[in-house]
Amino acid sequence: MSENTKELERSAFEKLEAALKNNDIDAFRSEFMDMHPYDQTQFFLKMDKDDRRELYHFLSPDEMSEIFQNIEVEEEDYQDILEEMNPKYAADMISSMYTDDAVDVLNELDKDHVASYLTIMDEEAADEIKELLHYEEYTAGSIMTTEFISIAANQTVRSAMYILKKEAPNAETIYYVYVVDDEKRLVGVISLRDLIISDDDTMISEIMYTRVMAVSAAEDQEQVAKKMKDYDFLAVPVVDFQRHLLGIITVDDIIDVLDEEASDDYSKLAGVSDVDTLDKNPFSAAKKRLPWLIVLLFLGMFTASLIGRFEETLSKVAILAVFIPLIGGMSGNTGTQALAVVVRGIATGDLERESKWKLLLRELGTGLITGTTCGIIVMLVVYLWQGEFFLGILVGISILASLIVATLAGALVPLLMHRLKIDPAVASGPFITTINDIISILIYFGIATAFMSKLT
Repeated sequence: MSENTKELERSAFEKLEAALKNNDIDAFRSEFMDMHPYDQTQFFLKMDKDDRRELYHFLSPDEMSEIFQNIEVEEEDYQDILEEMNPKYAADMISSMYTDDAVDVLNELDKDHVASYLTIMDEEAADEIKELLHYEEYTAGSIMTTEFISIAANQTVRSAMYILKKEAPNAETIYYVYVVDDEKRLVGVISLRDLIISDDDTMISEIMYTRVMAVSAAEDQEQVAKKMKDYDFLAVPVVDFQRHLLGIITVDDIIDVLDEEASDDYSKLAGVSDVDTLDKNPFSAAKKRLPWLIVLLFLGMFTASLIGRFEETLSKVAILAVFIPLIGGMSGNTGTQALAVVVRGIATGDLERESKWKLLLRELGTGLITGTTCGIIVMLVVYLWQGEFFLGILVGISILASLIVATLAGALVPLLMHRLKIDPAVASGPFITTINDIISILIYFGIATAFMSKLT
């Protein structure tokens, strides 16, 4: 954001704060309603609790719903913000939101609050929300909206345009109009552009596209996101097993899914249960990080016990201990690199089009080349440093073998997890690093023990 833009935003926010403190509703609404919904949301999030309570008197539930649909806060914060409002005001605001956004909010609340809001809100809105609430989270059904426009195949463009104009204000998107038969089964789709340029008396069945790409309500949201990305859709219809049209998923919801999935994968690769936000307190942050750290602690203790088993080797050739961090660090780094490539390939769907054996052979070749190069460099450095040629060969061979195995492990572990229907991102960087530490130590001390006579 440029300095000029920041200055304009700061000036607008100061005017709004002044109008709010002076209880000048006309000045506040004049400034606030001219702002973009994103800027309105940013102003709302910067306000303290008392000022927000005052804001609710200045805006109707319908106007507040525009802001709430753009809010991105922690799960527990949704309930705190809603509790600042009058319960009826909150219920009316939720019912004014697009159904899929309302469901997203209610999914973050406890069941008692959900039941309370559904009871006091508009009955028609409550029924639409209940239809989506029963879908499992992270599926197409849970993120779809029921605010879409459908028409019949046996009507004219003129009548279709009449329906479009009538229902457009309540629809989430009008760029695609879906065609259904008498039993509400999806039979076609027509773009807004085709409707506009077609003759008024043309039948919809003559201009609709019949090969419609649709997704199942039970399909994973990540798979839906891949399809919409591959086909460049602005929206995709959601159907049941008999192709009854249930709702649509729009591109703005898919952007949220992609962001959510990317954050989830990143957090797992970093070895935390969820990405920490900057406003987290130390206890909340520690709570998210501790589970992985405890697992890694025990794996680290296992690594330490392995080194203890080679105590005799270390006591005879103490210089071997100097190279333990080097070999462990190199194998951990190369394993994490391979892991990142494979997890990204699985996430983007690129690996679905590539042979798994071809991938493993490529990673094997990569490990061989990087291992040989690093092994030769280390061998020369150790020889020049210590004057021990065989020690240099030992460390070089250990790095070569460790990097080959670590690269293969970094590629193979996420592939196996994907095959077993487990999120491959669980094979996080710290996890792979610790596993490769164990493997590299076994290789290093195994070779050193076998050739002890040459070292002593």
